[in-house]
Amino acid sequence: MTLPIPVLTIDGPSGAGKGTVSRMVASRLGWHYLDSGALYRAVGVAASWANLDLSDSAALVRCAFDTTVTFREQAGAEMRVIVNGVDATDELRLETTGAVASAIAAIPEVRSALKERQRAFRVAPGLVADGRDMGTVIFPDAPYKVFLTASAEERAERRYKQLKDKGVSVTIDGLLREILARDARDAQRTVAPLRPAEDAVLIDTTGLAIDAVVQRVLALVPTPVA
Repeated sequence: MTLPIPVLTIDGPSGAGKGTVSRMVASRLGWHYLDSGALYRAVGVAASWANLDLSDSAALVRCAFDTTVTFREQAGAEMRVIVNGVDATDELRLETTGAVASAIAAIPEVRSALKERQRAFRVAPGLVADGRDMGTVIFPDAPYKVFLTASAEERAERRYKQLKDKGVSVTIDGLLREILARDARDAQRTVAPLRPAEDAVLIDTTGLAIDAVVQRVLALVPTPVA
């Protein structure tokens, strides 16, 4: 009998460190990496480019099916996200794009349209999947599940430093309000609300260095690290 391809899911709220930790863990394990949030952001960007009404569920579902998204790895550099043939990496990271992504992610039909696309990333030798419902909805059979969290204040501080480094003008208070609002939307939506899987290991990253978090996650996966 062929054993299923292993999956490590890393879920959690915005700013908990999922992306950085997931990429580092995937690199150490030699596994593939799925940034599920980038898929929703990509659909949000495509919808914005097409001037779609965010209240038009049917149009957004069509957009989710029609939008092409590819991830381009670059040695020693940030992964680039190509949306409909255009490098949209920088636009995907804007706070406004995140708000749009959160809004469309609450639409059941959009989530359904993207479900199989996400599952298609499960290829050998393994997958590290970063998101909000990876362990609860997309890969409920994953043998390794982690839920990262951190205080809203620390997450706002991290996001502030990240955006300032990119030359984006933001304020801590504004980011904190956006993070709290998004937390509420994600936790209260009727479909795939943000919550830890029952069998997930919870890790509070408040005050922890990234390397320490990575080591805690790697310790959960009994796979030789190159």
